Order: sequence, then C-alpha cells, then structure tokens
Amino acid sequence: MIIGLTRERRASDCRVALTPPVVRYLVESGNSVWVEKDAGLGARFSDDDYIRAGAQIAYSPAEVVRRARLLVKIAVPTFEELNLCPEGAAVLAFYHMAVADRTVFEKLLDRKITAVGLEIVQDDHGRRPVLAAVSEIAGQMTVQLAAHMLRSSSGGRGILLGGSPAVPPAHVVILGAGVVGSAAARSAVAAGARVSVLDVDTEKLRRLLQHTPGIATAYADPEMVARAVMAADVVIGAVLVAGARTPHVVTKRMVDAMQPGAIVIDVAIDQGGCVETSRPTTITEPTYLYNRVLHYAVPNLTADMGRSTSIAIAQALLPYLQCISLQGIEGAFRACRELARGAYTHAGTCVHSSLAGTWHVPHRELSELLEEGSDERA
Repeated sequence: MIIGLTRERRASDCRVALTPPVVRYLVESGNSVWVEKDAGLGARFSDDDYIRAGAQIAYSPAEVVRRARLLVKIAVPTFEELNLCPEGAAVLAFYHMAVADRTVFEKLLDRKITAVGLEIVQDDHGRRPVLAAVSEIAGQMTVQLAAHMLRSSSGGRGILLGGSPAVPPAHVVILGAGVVGSAAARSAVAAGARVSVLDVDTEKLRRLLQHTPGIATAYADPEMVARAVMAADVVIGAVLVAGARTPHVVTKRMVDAMQPGAIVIDVAIDQGGCVETSRPTTITEPTYLYNRVLHYAVPNLTADMGRSTSIAIAQALLPYLQCISLQGIEGAFRACRELARGAYTHAGTCVHSSLAGTWHVPHRELSELLEEGSDERA
C-alpha cells in the first residue's frame, strides 16, 4: 500500500503523524511511504531520518496526496488536500467533527473518502487508544501551564503552585477524571498543589483515588461544580463527550464568581469547550482575560510539544496502520472493530449516527456498506 505523510499546516503545529521508526516498520512490511519534504522538522525529524527509514521524499503536498491510498495526518485535512485525494482513499486524522467546518464533511462525501477520526477509535472496553496517547501529554502540560500562568507577571494570582513552608499551595480543581484529568491530577499532586477532581462517573473517581492518594474527589453536580470553581486558583476543564460537542459544565455565572487572577485551562476546547466563557486561542496568543479571570483555550494544545506528541501518536497508530496495509481499509474494518468505530464516512456515505444527527443528514451502518461491498465482489 502507498501511505502518505504531509506536513501539518495549522499555525505553530510542530507535530507529525508518523515518525521514522514507524515508517521503517511499514516499509519493511512491504509498504511504500511518501513523505512531504520537511514534514518532520517541527518534531526534529529530518528528511534524512525518513530516507534512512526507507521513505521517499516528495517536494510538494500534492505529490504525496495524489499518490497515497492512505493519508495519515494529525489535524483535520485541508480543503485543498481533500480535493487532491484519489476517490476512495482513506484519510486518518483528528477530525473533531462536532466542531469541524461542514464543508470538510461534505467534501469527504463528495470524494467518497473514508474518514477515520482518531479521536473516536475505541476498543471494546471503551478506551480510545490514539486519543489517550495525546491526552496523557495534554494533562501533564496543563499543570506546567498553570504554574506559569499563576505568576503575577502572567496576570495570575501570584501563587506558587506547590506552596512553601508556612505558605499554602494553589488549589487546582480538575473537571473530569478521564485520561486528561487523571494525568493532570498526578502532575499537580507531584508538584505539591492541593487538588480536587470532579466527575459524574464515580468509578473513574474511585480508580483515580486509588492511584493518586492525596486528592479530594466529588460528584460533579452543578452546585458542587459552582462551589469548587469559586474557590479555585486553577480550573482545568477535562470533560470529554466523544464524537459530540462538549457541554458547558462551567457557566458564565460561575466564572464571574471566581477570584481575580484565577486561571481557566479548557482542554475540552477541541470539542467546543466545557467553560462557557472559553473561546479558541492560539499557541502564539494563548490567553485572554475575561472578568479578571485568565483563560487558556488552545485547541491544538499538544502541538507545542512536537516531538513527544509525535512519538506517542505514531506508536499508537502503528497497529491500525499494519492492519490497513495488510487487509485494505474495508478488510481492516471487518477485522478490527475499534478501527471501524472511528469511521465518519465511507463510500460517499455518513456512517456515524451521532454526526448524522448533529448535521441532519442520512446515515447508514458501516457493516451494511461492507456487506454490500462483499456481495458485489462475489
């Protein structure tokens, strides 16, 4: 199979979807991998690194996209890339369709592209392996960001995250006990902060408490959320509703009641944000003040940790890429249910019921389309 890798074009995105070691494995398995020139520079992987791994370098994204039957990306593909894709090609990316531009979705259907959303690939236990790899890094990053934003010169409350003898530490409130929230809790506890974690899933809270002693936990009903947010020095929004827009768990009224110089870091902004006063920012201009509360809401948060994130994503992707390269995309869907759960579109049809409901379009079950394809070949 011809696999394509292009440079990420979103501003300040230093990540790349495939690393040279993963490319080497794919090439040794009989695949041809085409890499756009300088695709890995942001993550400190040179073209020579890819050449030594067996890849072929192309000098334009168009050359890569036109050749590839499987295009692997991180951010949602651009309109130009989709126009260049061969009809029926497969494109793996973090689409975040609940907040994506509808024209991208329509172009996927028009070009009969098989779109697999890496954020919704899910195993039988409900775990999302590729998203988890990114979320672990994002969770750790939030605590580093909080420590910096709490400084007086950053507009924060001038509080040392971990405190000091006779000086109390910052109070960090984390909304969500999933992968992001758990990683943030571990990092914040290790830094010496006072940590409270809220979730509506008590089993998640129980597991987190077992592995992270020293935190406080609570059920995330609106009254408890309001009380916690009002007392917090830092609020980390780590709420996830896979495949759907994130609800506003923290309302404008709650933010209005926060202390001056308090911090909001809304990791859920990729799916619309869980804080009502959040709006997307950028890595170059990551923060803004709302009613004296400092907000950080960068959708591509891990793009600023280019090398670590690239390694994590590529390693998580490898089993799926192996399956697709051996069996083709339809064969891989049949053999790997977790990959099939990540499909948004296939053969010009929406195959994701939640997305179809959001945009009021017809949809069909992927299994039906695969069965029809088998019948036609027979």
